[in-house]
Amino acid sequence: MTAVSVPVRLEDYRAPAFTIDTVSLDFRLTPEATRIKARMAFRPNTAEAASGRLELAGDETKLVAIALDGVPLDAGRYVATPDRLVIEGVPSRPFTLDIETEVDPSANTKLMGLYRSSGNYCTQCEAEGFRRITYFLDRPDVLAVYTTRIEAEKTEAPVLLANGNPAEAGDIPGTGRHYAVWHDPFPKPSYLFAMVAGDLGVVTDRFVTMSGRDVELRIYCEHGKEARCAYAMDALKRSMRWDETAFGREYDLDIFIVVAVSDFNMGAMENKGLNVFNDKYVLADPDTATDADYAGIETVIAHEYFHNWTGNRITCRDWFQLCLKEGLTVFRDQEFSSDERSRAVKRIADVRTLQARQFPEDGGPLAHPVRPEIYHEINNFYTPTVYEKGAEVVRMLKTILGEDGFRRGMDLYFERHDGEAATVEDFLAAFADATGADLSQFKLWYAQSGTPEITARGQFDPAAKRFTLTLAQTLGPTPGQPIKRPMHIPIRFGLVGPNGEAIEAERVSGATVTGDVIQLTAPSHTVVFEGVGARPVPSLLRGFSAPVKLSTDLSAEDLLFLVRTDSDPFNRWQAAQTLAMRTLVEGTAAIRAGRRPAVETALIDALGVVAEDATLEPAFRAQVLTLPSEGDIAREIGRDVDPEAVAAARSALRAAIAGRLGERLAALHAGLADAAPFRPDAAGAGRRALRNVLLDLGVAGGTPEAVARARAHFEAADNMTDRIAALATLCAAALPERLAPLAAFRKRYAGDALALDKWFTLEATVPASDTLARVEALLADPAFSIGNPNRVRALVGSFAAANPTQFNRADGAGFDFLADFVRRLDARNPQTAARLLVSFRSWRSLEPVRRAHAEAALAGIAAAPGLSPDTRDIVTRTLA
Repeated sequence: MTAVSVPVRLEDYRAPAFTIDTVSLDFRLTPEATRIKARMAFRPNTAEAASGRLELAGDETKLVAIALDGVPLDAGRYVATPDRLVIEGVPSRPFTLDIETEVDPSANTKLMGLYRSSGNYCTQCEAEGFRRITYFLDRPDVLAVYTTRIEAEKTEAPVLLANGNPAEAGDIPGTGRHYAVWHDPFPKPSYLFAMVAGDLGVVTDRFVTMSGRDVELRIYCEHGKEARCAYAMDALKRSMRWDETAFGREYDLDIFIVVAVSDFNMGAMENKGLNVFNDKYVLADPDTATDADYAGIETVIAHEYFHNWTGNRITCRDWFQLCLKEGLTVFRDQEFSSDERSRAVKRIADVRTLQARQFPEDGGPLAHPVRPEIYHEINNFYTPTVYEKGAEVVRMLKTILGEDGFRRGMDLYFERHDGEAATVEDFLAAFADATGADLSQFKLWYAQSGTPEITARGQFDPAAKRFTLTLAQTLGPTPGQPIKRPMHIPIRFGLVGPNGEAIEAERVSGATVTGDVIQLTAPSHTVVFEGVGARPVPSLLRGFSAPVKLSTDLSAEDLLFLVRTDSDPFNRWQAAQTLAMRTLVEGTAAIRAGRRPAVETALIDALGVVAEDATLEPAFRAQVLTLPSEGDIAREIGRDVDPEAVAAARSALRAAIAGRLGERLAALHAGLADAAPFRPDAAGAGRRALRNVLLDLGVAGGTPEAVARARAHFEAADNMTDRIAALATLCAAALPERLAPLAAFRKRYAGDALALDKWFTLEATVPASDTLARVEALLADPAFSIGNPNRVRALVGSFAAANPTQFNRADGAGFDFLADFVRRLDARNPQTAARLLVSFRSWRSLEPVRRAHAEAALAGIAAAPGLSPDTRDIVTRTLA
């Protein structure tokens, strides 16, 4: 039978009748029959405890023994099922409960709870994995102090790790086994528990905190890969120092540990003092990792470390508050990376991610507020809305309150709620109390789903020296929310004069304007700027000051002017993107009508000027030269989308750029060749990014010289960034010249799992009619494993999410392939299966033939027997 999940609603939240003060765990590890003894000190928490009924959560949990205050319970006192333990007649005073359970780590393909990865024992407890270890009050608002004893065969698992500080260790005479005891003095919810045991290599270092405390740092990984942990260790130390400087947050334990594992559903997990990572976010060297990999490691290492305060020391009262730890911590890691690299380039990259991942979610059947009010399966709400949009909400708060007000609010939040499980209301109250600001309307950002649309219209009266700007906001209906209220939207702006200079008005009226920010709070505002001597070009939403869609009445000439002169780097990039998008949307319509797309020479010439402007950062120039993706174009069109026409329009514009700028692009490419050794710093990454974008645009022209240049680029590469960029260029053009380099790449990296993931991704994203057959064949490749989430995402996930023409084939075969694979995977790993289904989120925007095929594939999944709650939830909401 199909599993049925009961909806959970925010309005139904009740504090637990009992809470748990301390937990002592004893793991006796064996590969197939691990025994766990848990001793828990319970305490009545609300009046409901007087009922004497205690209900604990389980998930495929097997009970071995149970005792209350040291006395074994009679069978008539409790009922134990795999998903629940109910005990009657517990006392209305503090008591201890001893529970012994048994789990099979080797058979745990869900990778939740306790499982084995490459022979090592590992746990993953967020969101509700702890109940797969023992019966428990597995909810975020039950915070306890944990002591963990681990026992294992010493030859099998010489390394024994858990949360907190090491307390004791030793051999068990005559058994070949040993043990270790760890104690975490800081109360935490069960989702932050972690235990790792196995045979691992280690890299060590030290960090001295701002108060002079000495902290031991360790990164564990597979033997032989220790050298590839160096960048992660450096990123960790930089993260620790930055958090002290930027937020006044100091690390609190004697030791901080990172463990890299190869089988992991997520990117990483912030368990207190013992962070468990997907190894792709730890391991790097120039031969196997790209600049994007290095940046990802820096970001994720920082993110998980920053959780020590925003997530661990202050956690979530309930899972509806997930944005309180994730959105806030994404904002913090974005700020860290902005300070470590280029703030302008980082902002552009983050907005690209938001628009590519979160905007489609907001605009489709899976739309939900940053703080949802209902869920069926919490694992499905680790979404771009919670993470990326959640970060944008925090960023808007900083924009509204200013640097000083934001810091005072954060300091008060830490002071008030350290050691507590908090809510969004607690978070906003700290800022309101610290600054006196009224944030009642701003709170709607947490409650209303969808992406607001802003229209801006300007009018200049030269005689009166007056510029009038009218701003209006709308927010359309989304699932479950047909009617919306106006939001508080901060619009950062500038007025750009004829020579590119900033124009300062003598007076501003009609709306609240704080410095360079218009506070849009009504459905519309008319802002009047007096004393403006020349017609300005408004530069709006500078730095992307709010996660909205902006429509202006700026002409192509105005946008070209901003591309050349705007002092705000983000809006300079945005102006180029807007011009390119207009061209691409018009080109798509022309192709569908049987016409040739028009060539916009003014846009191409402006791109050429940016490409050659040595005063600009190379990484910024690379961003400007990167056209909107096929997904971006489809989202802009919005309905009746033909992916083939979208791809053709984009190819036509790229070919036109290559045709007009080809020689200049080739010369720039040659001039950026770097004879210095590879360094994963921002400057080197920027040069490589620009050089590789120039290479890619050149190949779009299809000339033999450009293709030969790409082949030579691949063969001469001394680092993975250049190697993969050249190969990706050949694959994206579906050129036959890709085949030999692909084979060489596969042979070179046959023994390296993370590099092979890149090869699988390249194979899956070739926009050719035979790619689907190739992907199906690769499922039988010896290097493919359905049990490894990284490999599944690299092959199947990349095909569905990053190959629009082939996944959205007109015959529906791409949809059917994904549906069949999801049904297979769901029985093994429901979390990963459900996340693959997100590729269907925009199916209703397709043209009728493809739309019908997508709906039929989804309906086929929905009709399958035995679906997990994870997959059932996603497919039901996607079809709704």
